[in-house]
Amino acid sequence: MAKPARSQFIDMTEEQEQNVIPNEATMMDQLFDSILDGNDHFPNSLRTDVIITSNIAGDSQNLGKRKINHRHTTEQIQRLEAFFQEFPHPDDKQRKELGQELCLDPMQVKFWFQNKRTQIRNQLEREENQRLKEENEFLLSDNLKLKEALNSACCPNCGGLASLGEISIDEQQLLAENSRLRDQIERVTAMVAKRTGAQLIPFQASRVGAQPKAGSGSSSSKKNKPEFGKSAAFALAELAMEELLALAKLGEPMWIAGRDGITEALNQVEYARAFTNGLGPKNENLSTEATRATAIVAMPAETLVDMFMDVDKWIALFSSIVTGAAIVEVYSAGAAGSYDGTLQLITAELQVPTPLVPVREGLFLRHCKQHEGGLWAVVDVSFEVRQNPMAKFRRRPSGFIIHQMPNDCSKVTWVEHVEVDDGEVHDMYKGIVKSGLAFGAKRWLARMQRQCEKLASLSNSTTHIGNAEVTENILKLSERMVMSFCSGVSGSLIHQWAEVTGAATNEVMIRSRKNNGDPGRPAGTVLGASTSIWLPITPKRVFDFLCNLPTRNQWDILLHGAMVYEAATVLNSQEEGNCVSIFAVGLPDEGNTTMILQEICSDSTCTYMIYAPVDAAIINAVLGGGDPNFVALLPSGFVIFPDENSSMQNDEAKREGCLLTVAFQIFIDSTPDSRIPAGTIDIVNSLLSCTCSRIRAIISSNNLQ
Repeated sequence: MAKPARSQFIDMTEEQEQNVIPNEATMMDQLFDSILDGNDHFPNSLRTDVIITSNIAGDSQNLGKRKINHRHTTEQIQRLEAFFQEFPHPDDKQRKELGQELCLDPMQVKFWFQNKRTQIRNQLEREENQRLKEENEFLLSDNLKLKEALNSACCPNCGGLASLGEISIDEQQLLAENSRLRDQIERVTAMVAKRTGAQLIPFQASRVGAQPKAGSGSSSSKKNKPEFGKSAAFALAELAMEELLALAKLGEPMWIAGRDGITEALNQVEYARAFTNGLGPKNENLSTEATRATAIVAMPAETLVDMFMDVDKWIALFSSIVTGAAIVEVYSAGAAGSYDGTLQLITAELQVPTPLVPVREGLFLRHCKQHEGGLWAVVDVSFEVRQNPMAKFRRRPSGFIIHQMPNDCSKVTWVEHVEVDDGEVHDMYKGIVKSGLAFGAKRWLARMQRQCEKLASLSNSTTHIGNAEVTENILKLSERMVMSFCSGVSGSLIHQWAEVTGAATNEVMIRSRKNNGDPGRPAGTVLGASTSIWLPITPKRVFDFLCNLPTRNQWDILLHGAMVYEAATVLNSQEEGNCVSIFAVGLPDEGNTTMILQEICSDSTCTYMIYAPVDAAIINAVLGGGDPNFVALLPSGFVIFPDENSSMQNDEAKREGCLLTVAFQIFIDSTPDSRIPAGTIDIVNSLLSCTCSRIRAIISSNNLQ
């Protein structure tokens, strides 16, 4: 039987790899002559001005050529419109077949469907805005009439103007009845939401990119705007809390044990039977992901609650999952000195570090409540205007239950239940997303465990670099490096990454980011290049190979053969190998001017190694107590996932392997508004492709399988 193709991404045979290495060596020598400075020092940014000069002759042949825009014919548009009505989110196979039928490239079909979905979404938003505008005008008119009636009210005794206390008893009763009816309407609205899933409330801050500043939920701007749907929000939050508690307690047959013995999958048939309509009918256009996991976390329960309810701490706790979040509204601040009863409206962007899985944007309520026996529960649930057939992400009651344990530990049970459009997930990662390793309960818990262990390492003086304050600064710097890397790989909208038009290929995704004011990033234009490949080797073997310092110069092409040695390390986990390190480039007696900050983290879902070159003087300043927030970083690195597609095959077809994501961030120009120079994209593609080729060739030659 012919072996199925695993991906369009880099996947070469051994014969092709052998042909790549000699050609690569010649090309890389030319690149390094331009990359390195005059003293053969490892630079902090790529000097593309010199490299591009060598490509001027070739690029000049393309001058004067303009891209020809091809308009679709009427027949093509009619066929695309008809197909869209039935399949608004076609997969790769459908796009290819449709393209062949209409004589269009699959990418043209993809872009047409993206534009069509955007057009419909904008139309729905315009209709909703118009409805809200009309409703607002009606309320303003009603308010003016009430004011006029109040101002013209006469005292029944003297005939003069009446004050509020002098309004007749009948009028006071009418006002009280009006208020009661308004409350009843909100309660009925909540019940409609429970039975049909149509949360009839005005939609606020639905786009993550146009959100208020994180943590600004109690800003003064809300003093001038009414609170919409407050009763509906509380009713929905209470229903979601009840469902979360029930799902956390139930066993079989509601939950089906997974192969790993840790994760459990929700039985959809039992769920539909036990929770009739739940919080609304299932959106048939979306796939369901529902998992549960339990773990012991080295952190007190109340501290975990604080880290979850404070949006900035939440982002830091899950820096490799949450690229950004903000509080849109605070319906209740909870009891004094406690988060018990807190209800927030939050917008967030979630991601998995690979260019092959799109980010997920959501608007949801977050409700925290303390129950009997000191048990804490935090639940998230989507807060919608109405069930939108074009929606891509919907969060059913999800969250965690915390039991306080001895020795300042907590037992955490996590439930993650979402409906999502997975049509744009690449086939190579569908198994990972479906299994919950990408966004499921297991990944959230694994990240929580590792981050809590990292925080606990600050209290262990044996792991310090200098003292506790210096160690904390290094960990903060490393945390920011990880977040910057992950947001660049996934193409975070919050972090303003934009795809470079025409630069993406079947192998490499190219994005750019322009910075003008963020002190933690280089001022100017930065290019981010990333790709994901399949390797016929276990994740642990790849991880051990990449972490081996003596062989690092074999794959790290920016070292140009130089050796590295460890200058300082902070062990931030009980798991061996999890650490934040500072490396020096070259030999100890050479007077190093470049250092490398690196973080390695491995858990039950994935492994990553992220690093960034930093000037030695800057690292020394941070070690001396300097502010780490003003250190500009350009992270690169690797993310390793197990190949869940292989693990789900039968024994005969099963082939153990892993998915490796490789990414670089490269500084291009100090002017944010400057255009990307011609030839730069080819250089970035070469750097990334050569790194992947070297890794594959070394793995093949060393028989690491």
